Amino acid sequence: MIYVAKVLLSAVLIVLIAETAKRSTYLGALLASIPVTSVLAFIWVYLDTGDLGKISELSLNVFWLVLPSLALFLLLPFFIKSGWGFWVGLVASGGITALCYGLMMRLIR
Repeated sequence: MIYVAKVLLSAVLIVLIAETAKRSTYLGALLASIPVTSVLAFIWVYLDTGDLGKISELSLNVFWLVLPSLALFLLLPFFIKSGWGFWVGLVASGGITALCYGLMMRLIR
């Protein structure tokens, strides 16, 4: 039952952000930029394990792995403005972001 509550709360937050972005991209971006997913993960891990070491390690790993995600946010608007269209731009920026993640994961190990 707790698993279902976790999934529902997480899904509601994502839908709320998407619906907000339809009305105001700035407010949607603000909500999306808040590390809701990370905070929820910290809460779920803490409630499930009570292990502060895991929370600390998770938080530090999230910090380092946020950096490669920035490639997506820089490249997607660039590709769209260059005439690539949404889907091609999303796939291209996603692929480059995946490469950046691979590089960062090698660096932090």
